[in-house]
Parts: sequence; structure tokens; C-alpha cells
Amino acid sequence: MLALWGEAVRSVEERVKPTHRDQWLRPITCLGFEGSQIRLHAPNRYHKEWFEDHYLPAILSNLESRTKTTYSVLFEVGEEETTKVASRQVVDAPLAAEPSAPVAMPKGLDTRYEFDNFVVGNTNQFAHAAARMVADAPASKYNPLFIFGGVGLGKTHLLHAVGHEIHRQHPEWNITVVSCEQFVSSFIGSMLNQRRQSGHPSSINLMEEFRHHYREAPDVLLVDDIQFLAGKDSSQDEFFHTFNALHHAHKQIVLTCDKLPAELPGVEERLRSRFTWGLIAEIGHPDLETRMAILKRKAELEDIDLPDDVALTVATRFRSNVRELEGALVQLSARASLLGCTITKEVAEEILKSIASPGPTGLTVEAIQREVCSYFEVKLHDLKGPKRHRAVAHPRLIAMYLSRQLTQMSYPEIGSRFGGKDHSTVISAFRKIEKKIAEDPSLRSVVSTLTSRLRQR
Repeated sequence: MLALWGEAVRSVEERVKPTHRDQWLRPITCLGFEGSQIRLHAPNRYHKEWFEDHYLPAILSNLESRTKTTYSVLFEVGEEETTKVASRQVVDAPLAAEPSAPVAMPKGLDTRYEFDNFVVGNTNQFAHAAARMVADAPASKYNPLFIFGGVGLGKTHLLHAVGHEIHRQHPEWNITVVSCEQFVSSFIGSMLNQRRQSGHPSSINLMEEFRHHYREAPDVLLVDDIQFLAGKDSSQDEFFHTFNALHHAHKQIVLTCDKLPAELPGVEERLRSRFTWGLIAEIGHPDLETRMAILKRKAELEDIDLPDDVALTVATRFRSNVRELEGALVQLSARASLLGCTITKEVAEEILKSIASPGPTGLTVEAIQREVCSYFEVKLHDLKGPKRHRAVAHPRLIAMYLSRQLTQMSYPEIGSRFGGKDHSTVISAFRKIEKKIAEDPSLRSVVSTLTSRLRQR
């Protein structure tokens, strides 16, 4: 009966791409037949579900047509944490060849960003788990993985960590990692050079080369800061077809962004819709305990002696993002070294006075208004005017909230800069947004993104 199973599987293999066969078909093994029941083994539930959806009906149909018997299937699912499909041995497989030389690291992967040095906390736990799941079983369930959050919170770290883990498990796979800006620049460059060279007998088709690089070659595509597609119609069209080609071929796609797909201004609906096909995971601002853990981990990696009370002092002062937090630690260590002193709480407090202030400096209500208008694509005179429909009223509430949070302006002063609004209107706006932030993760993400942008001014 095992021979019958093998023949039925081979009948399906003929219609399956080699990479799909090795990744999804061969890891499923037949343990035996018990009457009309077939016992199968899958390395994990992702392989089981994919096999059931894509290959099992055809295999059963082949078996039943030859044996005139209707079969049921019982799966045994393995408990291994990582899926190593490419290296799994199957019945009748040839003997393994001698170990080959180490495969080169995929171009563009940053060696600093791996799962081992990513500090997990309450606000990034889900995103970390999702990235781990995708790295362990690429393209099996969550495709694309869409990671969003404010500036400097760890999106890029997780993106590269996924790449490193997949490379470790499948060193022969092509992993393409690129920023959205690089994708756009490469697309425009290929298009322009193609036009210049058109008609030249020795010219190569640069657009075909570009499309092969992004649509056909990758087994995994990692794109950082996908929000930079906004307003670039030709690039959006190109990425739309790239996404479709890879997704149809069951290649894993991971994207990072500073906001939810539905909130991406200037991005076509068909793209925003595809970004939601898989799993969306948010990274929020780290809480105090996570910030302290990040500092301690960074200090350990940099061989910096960082007492707990100093870590608490730095973590309390720097709340915005991880990048800012780590930068403060580097500056603190460098200045203490130049001064020839040990890093103590007193020394840290004194040094931090010169490299940071409790809040942003030089930030004006007008700057906040311009940033909010740019983000929501509304006109400044509408934001400051009397219009009350949601497309304007919602950004206005957020702008008032940020003005109170990020400047020293009083409620009446803020109201005067919004077309002479009463101070009670500003108070109401502040309280309304403050309450909603605690309840609505998408609004929390928007405010976080705007705050990060404004702090970088």
C-alpha cells in the first residue's frame, strides 16, 4: 500500500514546481494504511494545512480511482519548532552529498539585526512572534507579513531577523532585502536607461532584468518602509505586479511601514488591500521595563558597565524610540570615558542634561499643523477653519492634542492658532484623543508616527 501512496504522490509531483515539491509535498510522509484510513505525518501544522488545501484532494482522487476505495486521513503533526524542509530526507531520496562550502550572506542583510538580540516586551511581543512564525515556515500561512509602527521601534530589526533565520534554515534560497526607496530608484533607473538604449543592437532589456530580479529570482522578498510608494503611480503599478507574481508563486513577502495599510495616503486601494491578505502586526512604544532591558542588552553587547539605577535614569528620560535610547547610551558611555569617570546615576544625570531635554525644543504649533496636514493630505486653511466633516475634524483634533503635548503653549494660545478656537475646544480635543489613544491601536500608531517625525525636526 505504501507503493500505491508513492505512485499517487508522484502523479502530483509532475504538476508541481521543484521548489514547491521540496518545500510542501515531500515533507509529508505516509506512516501506513489501516483499512480505509491513511496515517500521514507532517512536520508542523503549517505543512499539514498547506498539504490538505493544495495536494491531498488530487492524491486521494488518484488513489481512489485505482483502488475503488474511499479513504479518510489521520495526521500526526510533529512538534518541532523550526521547519527545515530543504534538508529533510524522504524515502528513495539519494544519499546526501558532501557538505558544501558556507553560502554567502544575502546582500543587504544587516548582521546587527537578529532574533537573538531583539528585546521582547509587551508592545512588540506579537510582532516578534509573528516574525518568528514566518521565519520558521515561510509562505505557509501569513503572507504577506505587514509590520507597522513608529520610527525607531524595531521594524527594520525584525525584517532583517526574518531574513537571517530563513537564510540559516534554507541557505540555498534567494533572499532579497531592499528599502522601498531602493526599489523605486532601481525601477526608475531601469526604465530611464532602457529608453536611452532602446534600438541599440547590443542593449539588454533592462526592465526584463529588473523584473527578473524582483519577480522571479526571490524566494523571499523583504521590503522596508513601504510607505514611500505613496504618490508614485508607476512604481506602485510595478510593485503591484511584483507582489502578485511572488504571492502566486508562494514566495514569502515581509513589509514594514509606519502606519496601517488603510491609513496609507497616496497608495492605491488594490495595493492596500493586498497588504492585508496575510498578517498585520504592530510594534508600539516600549514601556519602561522594556526600555531598561534594551539598555542592559545594548550595554552587554558594547561591554559597557551600566548599573540598574543608571539604566532607569536613561530609560525614564528617553521614551520616544529604541534608536534614541541606544544613541543616548552610546553618548553617555563616550562622555564618561572622555571624562575618565565611572557611570553612576549622578554622572548620568549631569551628562544627560547636555544631550537631551525632557521635551522637544523649538517646536511650534505651526510646524505641528504642517506635519499633520501633510500626513492626512488636508489643506492648512481647512485645518484652521470651521469645517466639521471628519476628513478635517479628525486631523484637527490630533493637531490640537500634539500641540499641547509637544509645546509649552497654553490651551488659549493653541486655540488662537487654530482660527481663534475657544480654549475649551482645545481641552475637549486633548481629552478626546487622549482617551481614544488608550483604546484604539490604529490611532495610537498615527500619533506615535507623527510624534516621532516632529521630534526629528
